[in-house]
Amino acid sequence: MGFVMANIYESEITVFLNAFKKAHPEIELKQKIGRSILWDKSIDLVLKKDFDSVRIPQKSYVYQTD
Repeated sequence: MGFVMANIYESEITVFLNAFKKAHPEIELKQKIGRSILWDKSIDLVLKKDFDSVRIPQKSYVYQTD
């Protein structure tokens, strides 16, 4: 015998988003495309290693001019 919840609470924003997604099914594809523009990138590990090797360490107090 399984456990069944009688009333599942959904906030107003959850209800709105679910209705919006149902009315606009293309929105998830647009979100994935937008994400891929900025975030889903491959990293050139050789170039990253070069960048990291010439990095100057930040001082503990960045405004100190010694």
